Amino acid sequence: MSEPGKSPRQYSSAFKERIVLRLEGGEKIAVVAEEAGVRRKLLYEWRDAYRSMGTAGFNRKRGPKSGTRRAQASSDVAPSVPSSSSDAGASVATPEDALAQARARIAELERVIGRQQADLHFFREALRLWDATSPNGGAPTSTRSSKK
Repeated sequence: MSEPGKSPRQYSSAFKERIVLRLEGGEKIAVVAEEAGVRRKLLYEWRDAYRSMGTAGFNRKRGPKSGTRRAQASSDVAPSVPSSSSDAGASVATPEDALAQARARIAELERVIGRQQADLHFFREALRLWDATSPNGGAPTSTRSSKK
């Protein structure tokens, strides 16, 4: 938290992007947070914003947006007609953003594969130990769940 009477610290988009790219590269959040002097919670928020919206996610305003209640109420009254001009500007992404998102996705998938390989190794080893220690090759001695 910031001191009373002082505003919370503002971080530049470039700073946030450098930090998030380090996280996407596989560095631990706790280590990066300590080195940068930023709370871990902020790093999680920045990473999630970057993953969902790219660098544009860093500058979005928090909380309810002005006019959202009025716009929602008016859309309930009359059906809206889709306009192609307003949709085109919102979905345009720069090639740099697309490349950064692709790299982030690749890093995320590589981490998932690593976790899956570790799990597979663990279960193979557990099965090997189970087969080595149990009589009858690990087959159950009874199929009944309870004895009468």
